[in-house]
Amino acid sequence: MRRREFITLLGGATAAWPLPLRAQQIERIRRIGFLSSNAESDPQAGPFLSAFNDGMRQLGWIDGKNIKIEARWAAADLNRMAALARELVSLQPDLIVGQATPVIAALQRETKSIPIVFVVVSDPVGSGFVSSLPRPGGNITGFVNLEASMAGKWIELLKEVAPGVTRMAVIFNPDTAPHAYYESAIIPAARSQSVEPIATPVRSVAEIDKRLENFNGSSDGGIVILPDTFTSLREVFGRVIAIAGHDRIPAIYPYRYMAQAGGLMSYGTDNADLFRRAATYVDRILKGAAPAELPVQLPTKFEFVLNAKSARQQGLDIPLKLKAFADEVIE
Repeated sequence: MRRREFITLLGGATAAWPLPLRAQQIERIRRIGFLSSNAESDPQAGPFLSAFNDGMRQLGWIDGKNIKIEARWAAADLNRMAALARELVSLQPDLIVGQATPVIAALQRETKSIPIVFVVVSDPVGSGFVSSLPRPGGNITGFVNLEASMAGKWIELLKEVAPGVTRMAVIFNPDTAPHAYYESAIIPAARSQSVEPIATPVRSVAEIDKRLENFNGSSDGGIVILPDTFTSLREVFGRVIAIAGHDRIPAIYPYRYMAQAGGLMSYGTDNADLFRRAATYVDRILKGAAPAELPVQLPTKFEFVLNAKSARQQGLDIPLKLKAFADEVIE
């Protein structure tokens, strides 16, 4: 058989392949942007991206094979978030996964067309990201990390460990935290527990010491750390842990890794689970679903961690019923 005839026959055979098989041969790699509010060096940053990758693998999406993940890390820097959001949008990815409220705000300013799946956002309606939880209505949808009602739980748990607390510093960064979202729950919950909530805005580590001066040496003070891009920085929550430990101020934190770092206790969502679940929406969008029609999802996994070692150092006795309720007790 002459070479020209062979090539002609081969071309005809290729055309005769079943359509799904032919499509598989030319499947393009889908590009996914990933913008985190964390620094890449943060201990929790790696597990979050790994959880997302695990979720994608379970759905048949493999980084480097049929998807390419462009990961960027903002390190809680608002200017960096804006620059990285602009950079990712310029790559024209198929969609972008974003972590935290200020990150999504930066992405929203850059695009109204590229689908965005958010993770670890507290108030997507109040922040203007979606029209409603059931029907987002635009190019953004995703997974809420905390409900406002959880603020009441923080106060309740702290009072269980330290019944003498009557004043509570509520620490947040007003530039990055949707603090007003929590006030509706914190204020009535605090009053029901005979506690005075004291708004404690901080924009730098240095401000933490100044803001907590009134609690030094007191026996009636407590601390609640709101979940936030800023308070999630190790140097920030680490400073609160150091002050709380030194001055024996009972404090509750929103995430497990903060209690593991020496904080008295934490109660909040399993954020790695949210990143894993986010993969299901990425999968659906890559297959043609519209973000506007994918309802915002609420958290389903919560974690309560007690640091018994820190409690002993502060002279606090943890009730047995609270230990039984905990997912982890650090001895």
